[in-house]
Amino acid sequence: MSWANPKTYIMPRIEPAYKRILLKLSGESLLGGYDYGIDLEMAKSIAQEIKEIHDLGVQIAIVIGGGNIFRGVHGTEVGMDRASADYIGLLATVMNGIALQSALEKEGVFTRHISAVEIKAVAEPFIRRRVIRHLEKGRIVIFSAGIGSPYFTTDTAAALRALEIKAQVILKATKVDGIYSADPLKDKTAKKFYSIKYLDVIKKGLKVMDTTAISLCKDNELPIIVFNLKKKGNIKKAVLGQKIGTRVY
Repeated sequence: MSWANPKTYIMPRIEPAYKRILLKLSGESLLGGYDYGIDLEMAKSIAQEIKEIHDLGVQIAIVIGGGNIFRGVHGTEVGMDRASADYIGLLATVMNGIALQSALEKEGVFTRHISAVEIKAVAEPFIRRRVIRHLEKGRIVIFSAGIGSPYFTTDTAAALRALEIKAQVILKATKVDGIYSADPLKDKTAKKFYSIKYLDVIKKGLKVMDTTAISLCKDNELPIIVFNLKKKGNIKKAVLGQKIGTRVY
């Protein structure tokens, strides 16, 4: 085939580095330009990026947070019972799951919304074998409501669900381009780690994921890639195995 005749040239297929991934999205990722709630244009933009990697044949599961609507820790700060506050936070993730599912389906992608808190009208219950079958059929699976219990973060839910579905990597989308020694938005001298071991994350007290989540990944040798969601195309770069963000191994 010749470059001289573009009609006969077929671009080579780009092969992803991972067949099955778990994408961890914070609730704040849906804020967009808002201070509170769901920016539907932001949800649409994220859905378009997810569809792009879905078109590569990657099996995708997503764990969504709820911090754009309610954080359990904020409830406890004003005297609310911890369990009650956490349940409100879990329901916030269900709302985000519905919004993200709608955005994805508008892009023409088949999805399934799985809630750890049973809400039959809007989501399926978590049944591991059924979820894996959804993935095998090319459906994007959205996990909401964490693991269905208070006192556990959505980071822990991401680690647990990733292991249950045998994902090859956790892609943690954040507002910064990796893991730093301190908050780079507050400390300009913060050092970026391009790769770091699980134990060093725990020892240094880095706030990328909670200790339970990191320990689960360490014990099962599940890598984590932390990257900036705000930069368009970064999800695809991570899936293609390009050097991006910070790799925890």
